[in-house]
Amino acid sequence: MSRHPHADVGHGRGYLPAMGRDWLLPLYDPFTRLVGAPAAHRLLIEQADLRPGHRVLEIGCGTGNLLLMAKRRHPEVAATGLDPDPRGLARAGRKARRARLPVRLDRGFASELPYPDGAFDRVFSALMFHHLPVGDRPAALREARRVLAPGGSLHLLDFSRPDGSEGHLARLLHRNAHAHAVTDDLAGLMRAAGFTEVTATGERSTRVGRYATFRAVH
Repeated sequence: MSRHPHADVGHGRGYLPAMGRDWLLPLYDPFTRLVGAPAAHRLLIEQADLRPGHRVLEIGCGTGNLLLMAKRRHPEVAATGLDPDPRGLARAGRKARRARLPVRLDRGFASELPYPDGAFDRVFSALMFHHLPVGDRPAALREARRVLAPGGSLHLLDFSRPDGSEGHLARLLHRNAHAHAVTDDLAGLMRAAGFTEVTATGERSTRVGRYATFRAVH
């Protein structure tokens, strides 16, 4: 199993920075724009059908791109982002303050969410799930369902091709990730976690490969 480059002393666990190395973090936002992440984020936000008063969580929010887009497009939602990387969270916080977008940013892990049952109406995950160790993935989905209110929904996108078609750049940037493509068994994992109405809502190509989007209901 690949090792995370950081041992998180405070949490007793490791995590993978957004670009694989801390020194590459300033390149993360330009890179995500280059590979078309904003368009993918828009699709996921539209799919979520956000409404006034919705409580929204993004797991693995990184530098906050999806979270801040959701808050900008739907200022009436309560937006929370969670990530284990303090540097990514700090960058997300600076961007939120500059844009005057009030969001909550917490440090933590997808498999141990620090929130009570039913705390959110929507949970997002964007190109994060493939970073999780295989053994943590079922727990992360169970946690996502636990923190959703009944009738709430999970909206997830991740790489969909295990054959190396994500390209050399993606393989280089994610060389410490545990797997590139996770969507072949993702629907089954969601159902095993207790989700219903699990639906693959689309698949699209980017400059670093293909990604698939999913929706699942508590």
